[in-house]
Amino acid sequence: MTNTNLLPLPDNETLEKEFKKIKPLMTASEAVVESSRCLFCHDAPCIKACPTSIDIPMFIRQIMTKNIKGSAKTIFTQNILGKSCGEVCPTQVLCEGSCVYLELNEKPIDIGRLQAYATGYAIENDIHFFKAGKATGKKIAVIGGGPAGLACAHELTVLGHKVTVLEANKKAGGLNTYGVAPYKLTNKDSLNEVEYISKIGFEIKAGIKVSSNNIEELEKNHDAIFISTGLGESKKIKIPGEGLKGVIGATEFIHNLRDKEQKIVVGKNIFVIGAGNTAIDAAVESSKLGANVTVIYRRSAGDQNAYDFEVNHAKENNVNFLYLTSPIEISGKEHVEKIKCIKNKLIKSKSNIKSSIEPIKGSEFELDCDMVILATGQERMIDLFSGIKGLETDNGKIIVNKNFQTTSPKYFAGGDCVNGGKEVVNAVAHGRDAARGIDKYLMSNNTCHSHENGNPEKLVSNAGFPLTRE
Repeated sequence: MTNTNLLPLPDNETLEKEFKKIKPLMTASEAVVESSRCLFCHDAPCIKACPTSIDIPMFIRQIMTKNIKGSAKTIFTQNILGKSCGEVCPTQVLCEGSCVYLELNEKPIDIGRLQAYATGYAIENDIHFFKAGKATGKKIAVIGGGPAGLACAHELTVLGHKVTVLEANKKAGGLNTYGVAPYKLTNKDSLNEVEYISKIGFEIKAGIKVSSNNIEELEKNHDAIFISTGLGESKKIKIPGEGLKGVIGATEFIHNLRDKEQKIVVGKNIFVIGAGNTAIDAAVESSKLGANVTVIYRRSAGDQNAYDFEVNHAKENNVNFLYLTSPIEISGKEHVEKIKCIKNKLIKSKSNIKSSIEPIKGSEFELDCDMVILATGQERMIDLFSGIKGLETDNGKIIVNKNFQTTSPKYFAGGDCVNGGKEVVNAVAHGRDAARGIDKYLMSNNTCHSHENGNPEKLVSNAGFPLTRE
């Protein structure tokens, strides 16, 4: 950035204060007290709300009886990334959001922090519960070292396959390393988890970008390939001036912030376009760095995609919101200086479909601006997908069957490139279950490629323990 209206580089003391964890790890005594509140429901709704189907009452009971090692095993059996999921999952709307205590108008069990406590104990003490299975002689390449890729690689290794994870970035971890807000999960936590998971014996090759240019070679050298690339760069909003310096995509902004451990320079007045969870993360991070931040959203507050608790957290961190407002131009000489917007009005629909919006003539206004963060979605990895023969997509999302196999039989896929962008825990469930699909394909004469259930949005994670082979 060349603009002079910038904030100074934050010092370590400021970063430590502003970016401390919003979910601090529990102490042993806190964990025992909290776990003792659990009612240990027989037909626990919290299990059903967890995409990886962790036996939550079981692991909480084990914490209560001080069997922390057993508790960690219960979690890792279903979710090998249980530590990060305990910290970054929107537990308020998943497991904790289904807690029966809510029906009693009581505070739900702090499941996420209990999960992070037990799994953190295992990682910190290097306690492992799984080992590589008897070698099958099969080789699998995993494209993408994020949550889905890591979960898939771990499960495949348990099943005896040789796995190589190819990660385009210089470090693995995907969203946990480069996309999650650092006050939820630190760089150190993410990389420690990657190291812990990979100790089972699969290889991670970082800095390797797979493209249509080298995909054929990958096919020749592997028996199956799992695609877990996530999503691509931030989408453009196609208004004048978005090519100016100081305009950046939210994904790229957060990636840079995580890569440099929050030691970045930002503008004094920042506008974030969009109101999803990524937009809120970028807004809060900017505010914590000292900027005056405003979120601009074209619809009403009730239409925003971000979770209510995330929006409330943003407001607590001095983030402002402009609803029913659309940016129409960004202006400046070389660097962004102003953003021009127009107000919208809602046109109510007669059906239950979301109301449409209509610009209000003559309502244009300008605001001084030093930085614009675009958070209106991410592009799909069309270039890579188009280079794979027979691979079909739907609106940029890879089509898979119930075994996570694509229309190109040697390829399987999971995570954001299939569901269009959900939570870390959804990606883990995809990776774990895709590994089981790959195993069936490789070990049963390649007979599992049926596509009668090909809608990726309808896929359901398999409950139960990981497969093992004697």
